[in-house]
Amino acid sequence: MNLQHLRVAGLTAVVVGTVLLPLVASAGPAGGPEHKSAADDAKSSLGAALVRMNKPLGRAALDATAHCGPELVSPEGVEAQTCVLRQGRDTWARTYYRNATGQELRAVLTLMGPGGRTVETNCRVAADDQPDSCESPRQGRTGGSADAGAYSAIAEFSGAGEDSPLLLRSGSNSSEPAAR
Repeated sequence: MNLQHLRVAGLTAVVVGTVLLPLVASAGPAGGPEHKSAADDAKSSLGAALVRMNKPLGRAALDATAHCGPELVSPEGVEAQTCVLRQGRDTWARTYYRNATGQELRAVLTLMGPGGRTVETNCRVAADDQPDSCESPRQGRTGGSADAGAYSAIAEFSGAGEDSPLLLRSGSNSSEPAAR
Protein backbone atom coordinates (compact mmCIF):
# COMPACT_ATOMS: atom_id res chain seq x y z
CA MET A 1 0.00 0.00 0.00
CA ASN A 2 2.89 2.40 0.70
CA LEU A 3 4.32 1.69 -2.74
CA GLN A 4 0.97 2.55 -4.32
CA HIS A 5 0.81 5.92 -2.46
CA LEU A 6 4.39 6.65 -3.51
CA ARG A 7 3.53 6.02 -7.19
CA VAL A 8 0.46 8.30 -7.00
CA ALA A 9 2.50 11.03 -5.30
CA GLY A 10 5.22 10.74 -7.97
CA LEU A 11 2.71 10.85 -10.80
CA THR A 12 1.00 13.89 -9.22
CA ALA A 13 4.36 15.69 -8.94
CA VAL A 14 5.09 15.05 -12.63
CA VAL A 15 1.67 16.37 -13.70
CA VAL A 16 1.97 19.49 -11.50
CA GLY A 17 5.52 20.14 -12.78
CA THR A 18 4.38 19.75 -16.39
CA VAL A 19 1.59 22.28 -15.89
CA LEU A 20 3.54 24.84 -13.84
CA LEU A 21 6.83 24.86 -15.77
CA PRO A 22 5.43 26.64 -18.87
CA LEU A 23 3.65 29.18 -16.66
CA VAL A 24 6.84 30.04 -14.79
CA ALA A 25 8.86 30.24 -18.01
CA SER A 26 6.37 32.63 -19.65
CA ALA A 27 6.56 35.03 -16.70
CA GLY A 28 10.08 36.09 -17.75
CA PRO A 29 13.02 37.11 -15.59
CA ALA A 30 12.44 38.58 -12.16
CA GLY A 31 13.60 42.05 -11.24
CA GLY A 32 12.85 45.67 -11.91
CA PRO A 33 13.16 47.72 -15.06
CA GLU A 34 16.42 47.57 -16.96
CA HIS A 35 18.54 50.50 -18.13
CA LYS A 36 18.00 50.89 -21.87
CA SER A 37 20.43 52.02 -24.51
CA ALA A 38 19.56 54.03 -27.59
CA ALA A 39 19.02 50.85 -29.55
CA ASP A 40 16.45 49.74 -26.98
CA ASP A 41 14.90 53.22 -26.79
CA ALA A 42 14.50 53.35 -30.54
CA LYS A 43 13.01 49.85 -30.76
CA SER A 44 9.42 50.83 -31.11
CA SER A 45 7.39 48.51 -33.29
CA LEU A 46 8.88 50.38 -36.27
CA GLY A 47 12.47 49.99 -35.07
CA ALA A 48 11.90 46.34 -34.23
CA ALA A 49 10.37 45.78 -37.66
CA LEU A 50 13.48 47.24 -39.31
CA VAL A 51 15.66 44.80 -37.39
CA ARG A 52 13.42 41.88 -38.40
CA MET A 53 13.77 42.96 -42.04
CA ASN A 54 17.59 42.85 -41.74
CA LYS A 55 17.79 46.64 -41.81
CA PRO A 56 19.85 47.13 -38.66
CA LEU A 57 19.74 50.37 -36.74
CA GLY A 58 23.45 50.77 -37.39
CA ARG A 59 26.51 50.23 -35.25
CA ALA A 60 26.50 53.86 -34.19
CA ALA A 61 23.01 53.57 -32.75
CA LEU A 62 24.18 50.87 -30.37
CA ASP A 63 26.56 53.29 -28.62
CA ALA A 64 24.36 56.38 -28.95
CA THR A 65 21.68 57.82 -26.72
CA ALA A 66 18.28 58.55 -28.23
CA HIS A 67 15.43 60.86 -27.31
CA CYS A 68 12.34 59.81 -29.24
CA GLY A 69 8.88 61.21 -29.52
CA PRO A 70 5.79 59.02 -29.58
CA GLU A 71 4.99 56.68 -32.44
CA LEU A 72 2.19 58.36 -34.43
CA VAL A 73 -0.22 57.10 -37.09
CA SER A 74 -2.16 59.29 -39.53
CA PRO A 75 -5.68 58.42 -40.73
CA GLU A 76 -4.21 58.05 -44.23
CA GLY A 77 -1.87 55.23 -43.12
CA VAL A 78 1.49 56.89 -42.45
CA GLU A 79 3.19 55.66 -39.26
CA ALA A 80 6.30 57.41 -37.89
CA GLN A 81 8.52 57.99 -34.87
CA THR A 82 11.26 60.63 -34.80
CA CYS A 83 14.38 60.63 -32.61
CA VAL A 84 17.43 62.75 -31.86
CA LEU A 85 20.53 60.57 -31.44
CA ARG A 86 23.78 61.55 -29.74
CA GLN A 87 27.14 59.84 -29.74
CA GLY A 88 30.16 61.64 -28.35
CA ARG A 89 30.01 65.16 -29.77
CA ASP A 90 27.83 64.13 -32.75
CA THR A 91 24.08 64.71 -32.91
CA TRP A 92 21.73 63.65 -35.69
CA ALA A 93 18.05 62.99 -36.36
CA ARG A 94 16.38 59.78 -37.49
CA THR A 95 12.78 58.99 -38.32
CA TYR A 96 11.38 55.47 -38.50
CA TYR A 97 8.35 55.16 -40.75
CA ARG A 98 5.92 52.88 -42.57
CA ASN A 99 3.89 54.07 -45.56
CA ALA A 100 0.60 52.20 -46.02
CA THR A 101 -1.01 54.88 -48.23
CA GLY A 102 -0.33 53.04 -51.48
CA GLN A 103 1.47 56.04 -52.99
CA GLU A 104 5.00 57.40 -52.86
CA LEU A 105 5.43 60.18 -50.32
CA ARG A 106 7.90 62.92 -49.56
CA ALA A 107 9.33 63.47 -46.09
CA VAL A 108 11.40 66.35 -44.77
CA LEU A 109 13.44 65.57 -41.65
CA THR A 110 14.63 68.68 -39.80
CA LEU A 111 17.24 68.68 -37.02
CA MET A 112 17.07 71.87 -34.96
CA GLY A 113 19.96 72.89 -32.73
CA PRO A 114 21.02 75.73 -30.47
CA GLY A 115 21.23 79.22 -31.90
CA GLY A 116 18.57 78.57 -34.53
CA ARG A 117 20.73 76.16 -36.53
CA THR A 118 18.74 73.72 -38.68
CA VAL A 119 19.60 70.91 -41.06
CA GLU A 120 16.93 69.68 -43.49
CA THR A 121 17.08 66.26 -45.13
CA ASN A 122 14.68 65.23 -47.91
CA CYS A 123 13.63 61.58 -47.83
CA ARG A 124 11.91 59.53 -50.52
CA VAL A 125 9.23 57.34 -48.93
CA ALA A 126 8.37 54.32 -51.09
CA ALA A 127 4.79 53.06 -51.37
CA ASP A 128 5.61 49.51 -50.29
CA ASP A 129 4.16 49.36 -46.73
CA GLN A 130 7.53 48.22 -45.38
CA PRO A 131 9.19 49.85 -42.36
CA ASP A 132 12.19 52.00 -43.16
CA SER A 133 14.17 54.94 -41.78
CA CYS A 134 15.75 58.19 -42.87
CA GLU A 135 18.42 60.16 -41.03
CA SER A 136 20.10 63.53 -41.22
CA PRO A 137 23.84 64.07 -41.50
CA ARG A 138 25.67 64.15 -38.17
CA GLN A 139 26.36 67.54 -36.64
CA GLY A 140 29.18 68.20 -34.17
CA ARG A 141 27.97 69.97 -31.03
CA THR A 142 29.66 73.29 -30.45
CA GLY A 143 29.21 73.52 -26.68
CA GLY A 144 29.60 71.05 -23.86
CA SER A 145 27.10 68.51 -22.66
CA ALA A 146 24.89 71.36 -21.42
CA ASP A 147 23.63 72.05 -24.95
CA ALA A 148 22.95 68.38 -25.71
CA GLY A 149 19.28 68.71 -24.74
CA ALA A 150 18.82 71.76 -26.96
CA TYR A 151 18.41 69.59 -30.08
CA SER A 152 15.07 68.43 -31.44
CA ALA A 153 13.82 66.94 -34.69
CA ILE A 154 10.64 66.99 -36.76
CA ALA A 155 9.67 64.79 -39.70
CA GLU A 156 6.87 65.97 -42.01
CA PHE A 157 5.26 63.51 -44.42
CA SER A 158 3.25 64.69 -47.45
CA GLY A 159 2.30 63.49 -50.92
CA ALA A 160 4.97 63.57 -53.63
CA GLY A 161 3.36 66.52 -55.49
CA GLU A 162 4.15 70.18 -54.86
CA ASP A 163 0.68 71.07 -53.55
CA SER A 164 0.15 67.86 -51.59
CA PRO A 165 -1.24 68.27 -48.07
CA LEU A 166 0.69 67.41 -44.94
CA LEU A 167 -0.24 63.86 -43.84
CA LEU A 168 1.76 63.53 -40.62
CA ARG A 169 4.14 65.56 -38.47
CA SER A 170 6.26 63.55 -36.03
CA GLY A 171 8.56 65.15 -33.44
CA SER A 172 11.33 64.00 -31.14
CA ASN A 173 9.92 65.86 -28.11
CA SER A 174 12.91 67.70 -26.68
CA SER A 175 14.30 65.95 -23.61
CA GLU A 176 14.53 69.17 -21.58
CA PRO A 177 11.61 71.45 -20.73
CA ALA A 178 11.54 74.84 -22.41
CA ALA A 179 12.67 77.82 -20.34
CA ARG A 180 9.90 80.16 -19.16
